[in-house]
Amino acid sequence: MSTSHKQVYSQLRQLIETPSVSSTDSRWDQGNRAVIDLLASWLNDLGFEVEIQAVTANGDKANLIATLGKGPGGLVLAGHTDTVPFDEGRWKSNPLTLSERDNRLYGLGSTDMKGFFPLAIAAASAFSADSLKQPLIVLATADEESSMNGARQLAAAGRPKARAAIIGEPTSLVPVRMHKGIMMEAVRVTGQAGHSSDPALGNSALEGMHAVMGDLIAYRKELGVRYHHEFFNIAVPTLNLGCIHGGDSPNRICGKTELHFDLRMTPGEDNATVRAEIEQRMHVLAQQHHLEIDLRSLITPIEPFEQAADSELVKLAETLTGHSAEAVAFATEAPFLQQLGMETIVMGPGSIDRAHQPDEYLELEQIQPCIALLQQCIRHYCL
Repeated sequence: MSTSHKQVYSQLRQLIETPSVSSTDSRWDQGNRAVIDLLASWLNDLGFEVEIQAVTANGDKANLIATLGKGPGGLVLAGHTDTVPFDEGRWKSNPLTLSERDNRLYGLGSTDMKGFFPLAIAAASAFSADSLKQPLIVLATADEESSMNGARQLAAAGRPKARAAIIGEPTSLVPVRMHKGIMMEAVRVTGQAGHSSDPALGNSALEGMHAVMGDLIAYRKELGVRYHHEFFNIAVPTLNLGCIHGGDSPNRICGKTELHFDLRMTPGEDNATVRAEIEQRMHVLAQQHHLEIDLRSLITPIEPFEQAADSELVKLAETLTGHSAEAVAFATEAPFLQQLGMETIVMGPGSIDRAHQPDEYLELEQIQPCIALLQQCIRHYCL
């Protein structure tokens, strides 16, 4: 094993052993500051100027902006430091310990996306500040898996600035120039509880929710007719009914229930318009069923993302990888970096198919090609 690969393993082991779950559920939610401090230490040792930007008031969640070299332009290598929650009982090994087997590195965040940082650092280690004509920036963010508040704060602050940005989400090193947006919404139906022996004593929130779910499924079909984008494998918007909670006893008329769903729109469409339509539909149902029906956002929506096919960064990535740029259904921080004026793509090691599930892993065969690819991109934008 080469020295650089030993360093990759060591750094990835430390990152995985440092929990940084982010979640809309406060029972799971953690800070990421310990991960940020690790990255800051390693990058500082390489000569980067390191800035830690607090995302929460107490600083337990933070972004990292590490810069090598000076001047305008340059390249950003970006990633998020948080992971999703996990079910330890469904893993074959400890999710917070790096395990190697079958030519794979297993651990929570190994592919989504802590694994990108040691590879970006290994690529950067081949360069010095004096050798760069334009800066190389390593960007690490908080809360991508929940609120994207880290990326939102960067966009609001107007930095970092560069010519181009590569977000190292798992794409099997295939460039991605387009993805859907995402809204996460909650519908709460409030009725009147009562004794189940006499339906007239109450107004069932569960029966009202049955109407809500049917209406959302019908609306999903309408969206599929109205909006169609052939560049995506799933060419239409998706609406997923994710979880539902309500009622407390089979012999009581349900007084309250809540449904959570997500909706992913294709580029060129407007999240706000679609949400307003849903809100109007809920208002009609509330009147029809004499119920209170409230729609509230679980997160601030993320807009769809598209980088022009003829942009310099897309053409470079296609040339270097030999793959045409693709579209994906999952959302990333790309819209926020694009707001900062950078050409942006998503391209990193590992497969999104391994993310958000037990026994997440990064293929060993992706390590050296990723390092080499990032070094080629650094040469193009920074030398």
